[in-house]
Amino acid sequence: MSENFFTKLSQNLIELLEGSICHDIKIEVGEAPNAKIFFAHTNILCYRSPYLREILASNENKDDGLSHVKLPNITPEIFQIILRYIYGGIFSLNGQDNLKIIEILLAADEFFLQEIVDHLQKYLIENKSDWIAKNFEFIHRISFKSNHLFKLQQFCTDFMEESPEKVFKSLDFTSLPEKLLIQLLKKDDLQMKEIEIWEHVLKWGLAQNPTSLLHPDNWSDDEFRTMKNILNPFIPSIRFFSLSYEEIIQKVTPYKKLLNQNFYDNLLASHLDLDKEPNKYISPPRNIKVDGININSKIINNLNLISTISKWIDKIVINMKFEHLRELYLPYKFKLILRGSRDGFTPKKFHELCDDLSCTVTFIKVKYSEEIIGGYNPIIWKNAGTGSYGSFGETKDSFIFSFKNNRNVKDAIISNVKNSKKCCTLREVS
Repeated sequence: MSENFFTKLSQNLIELLEGSICHDIKIEVGEAPNAKIFFAHTNILCYRSPYLREILASNENKDDGLSHVKLPNITPEIFQIILRYIYGGIFSLNGQDNLKIIEILLAADEFFLQEIVDHLQKYLIENKSDWIAKNFEFIHRISFKSNHLFKLQQFCTDFMEESPEKVFKSLDFTSLPEKLLIQLLKKDDLQMKEIEIWEHVLKWGLAQNPTSLLHPDNWSDDEFRTMKNILNPFIPSIRFFSLSYEEIIQKVTPYKKLLNQNFYDNLLASHLDLDKEPNKYISPPRNIKVDGININSKIINNLNLISTISKWIDKIVINMKFEHLRELYLPYKFKLILRGSRDGFTPKKFHELCDDLSCTVTFIKVKYSEEIIGGYNPIIWKNAGTGSYGSFGETKDSFIFSFKNNRNVKDAIISNVKNSKKCCTLREVS
């Protein structure tokens, strides 16, 4: 039978540290005027810290018979915490703020105290993940400077992979190194609108050249050249062709001197010239996850089609040849009302389920082909009733459409109402 009486042992060793018996080393910690002298025992330090063992093995400085060591790169407050752990195995974070915890972590790492290093990494990840996210560049930088902060390194790597958009929203985003920012911009699953990405890249560029004025209207040609040189590495990774025409005019045109003139002209033409063809080098839009959009349909499973129809509903001018390159436009929820394979195709069933409903879209898959036809009806469906046969519904906003297949919208066709007073015929259904 054996028992461990570590509590008393720890207490005695702390008393040894705080007492004045058998000290054989004097440690000068910090820099003047805030330096402080600590007295300790060589054997304990050597066995508990490989870093101190290495320093003491080569130290020949003596002062009043005591070995004399200087540690200017650590504060007395932090060293006191480290020393109590070395002697008594006692470690507490009570009252320590986040930055102080990082200081302790870096000191423990320098002293090769892996037990404390692992404990603090685990504590930060489990309890301070929001703070890490807001100060991502700082944590990423210090963790990858060390060969031992593996858990924080992995956390940063996973964070960039799973939530790259949060890196853009961190407080120290503008301190990100160029290489890391390019790595983020290349991600297909970056969950941000492209215009927001462009604005953040501009913000980053301005931070690297703080002498520039905020508004480009006041920039000189030299300032534009300087900013262009700063941002050139990022431009190929920004998906400008995903932007709407309004976003380009409002957010890109003021900075057009940062772009190649031919590129900018092609960007505008993609919205204004309906004969313009996209080239094969244009990147597709990012894979943005869309919450709350669930298209319960066996015919439609491509959100690009829904986005196109939503733009037609809102009368947004579209160049269909470039539509597959634009960001999704999904302001509406689509709720399934009738499914032919489930509810049947009879007029009676149609009116039973659809009458008195407005703003509906009908999708029909043509038999023996991939073609999808349909239409949008903004007014309510209703049975004309006796004596009303042949009367008309009135609206200027309805349209019919055709897609060659469910995979793309490039060859889509829309036909708008020509006579708003006779957009649809009301018929009696018995």
